[in-house]
Amino acid sequence: MTMNIRTYAGIWLAALAVVVILLVLFQNILLPFVAGMAVAYFLDPVADRLERAGLSRTLATTIITAAFTILVVLFLIFAVPLLQGQIIDFLGNLPDYFQAARGWAEPVIERWTNKFDTEQTDRADAVIEQFSERAAQFVLGMLGNIWAGGMALVNFLALLFITPVVTFYLLRDWDSIVARLNSWLPKAQAETIREQARIMDSTLSGFVRGTGMVCIILAVFYAATLSVAGLQFGLAIGLAAGILSFVPYLGSLGGLIICVGLAFLQFDEGWRIAVIAGIFIIGQLAEGMFLTPKLVGDRIRLHPVWVIFAVLGGGTLFGFVGMLIALPVAALFGVIVRFGIGQYLESKIYLGDEEAVKPEETSDTQQS
Repeated sequence: MTMNIRTYAGIWLAALAVVVILLVLFQNILLPFVAGMAVAYFLDPVADRLERAGLSRTLATTIITAAFTILVVLFLIFAVPLLQGQIIDFLGNLPDYFQAARGWAEPVIERWTNKFDTEQTDRADAVIEQFSERAAQFVLGMLGNIWAGGMALVNFLALLFITPVVTFYLLRDWDSIVARLNSWLPKAQAETIREQARIMDSTLSGFVRGTGMVCIILAVFYAATLSVAGLQFGLAIGLAAGILSFVPYLGSLGGLIICVGLAFLQFDEGWRIAVIAGIFIIGQLAEGMFLTPKLVGDRIRLHPVWVIFAVLGGGTLFGFVGMLIALPVAALFGVIVRFGIGQYLESKIYLGDEEAVKPEETSDTQQS
């Protein structure tokens, strides 16, 4: 039996709907599997290289998975306790910071409110209070969604044991999985699909590897310089600011606001506050002028507004996992959209019948 285009499209749309529903239903347990799939994808070239060196696929996968697991365990043993201590101390000092900030801001607010009459002051207080309540509700809602979707992150056993297992099996069978999917492609469109898949692979691997290097470099730079500058909790805040740099301006701007605020509360000398601000200015300049152009380039080809929207949308839909996969999915979606636009610009819908006929008429005239 031969399927027509409408039936064919209906089957694919139904399959896509089922996948989306399953992702929503099982989003709380996705993190170890998403992490394992991502690790297997990016370590596959290493496994291929070891295979070419003469190792079997299973042995190469075992070596790579064991090395990756050892690195993660070492990080958990040495870095996590230090970061955990700084984070706990920071959260414990938050009430003192709020109290100090309030004591600094009250005289300024009092001088400002003295310029207005009582009715205007009460109206401004009501507006500020309403805005604060809505902002607090928004932040708490976002944190709740991230927490609900990121419970697998808290589950230490899931990440420590399930992720390496998923990584091992996917990495071992990666080439056979790709070959099987390739054999299922419709023969009439197989070459087009393979070409777009190669573009997606180049875009995704290049962008994520480049962005990962940028985030690592900035995290080390911010953590080291803030610690040397003597800022409390500089290690934890610097690492967080660097890691969040994959979202445009979020890491640098958020880190700048937090660190300058802490510097105001911690230091009395103005030059030390200026040093803290200068660290983030230098980091932002280095990212924009050197790191991102050299390591990432224009692989993702997404406007910063769409990048921010993708991260927030992924976090809203799938919590912490959604935030992790938002940019790779957006990059792949961008490849599909650009391909569709290219097809549209070459079609009769865009060119019209007259434009589509002109090249043929021109060639006939030249021959005559």
